Amino acid sequence: MQLSRQAFFLFALNFFDAILTVYWVHNGFASEGNQLMAGLLEIGYMPFLAVKLSVGAIASLVLWRWGNLRLAKFGLNFALVIYISLMGIHFVTGLSAFGLISDASVTDLARWSHTFFAFFN
Repeated sequence: MQLSRQAFFLFALNFFDAILTVYWVHNGFASEGNQLMAGLLEIGYMPFLAVKLSVGAIASLVLWRWGNLRLAKFGLNFALVIYISLMGIHFVTGLSAFGLISDASVTDLARWSHTFFAFFN
């Protein structure tokens, strides 16, 4: 994938993450895990969105601008993997919120993920 497309895709994922987070938090389905961003959400949705989208835009721009460096290419790919995984979490949150999967299934998935990530510690 072209570097400019990857950078745009990263920003798009950041945008969807912000919108979905506001939706889940507003409707009581989830809470924000990042304490700094949770504080901004307590102030209001607009400060949260402004900071979230600004950080995403700056990160995408920096990674695109210095994309000729190996570190920037690695950082962009790493950030994409993180955000794509985060979209998976949003997907499971949506399935749970709309009653399409049971709480027991979500608990099993959480237990599996904790086991998986404990392997790397």
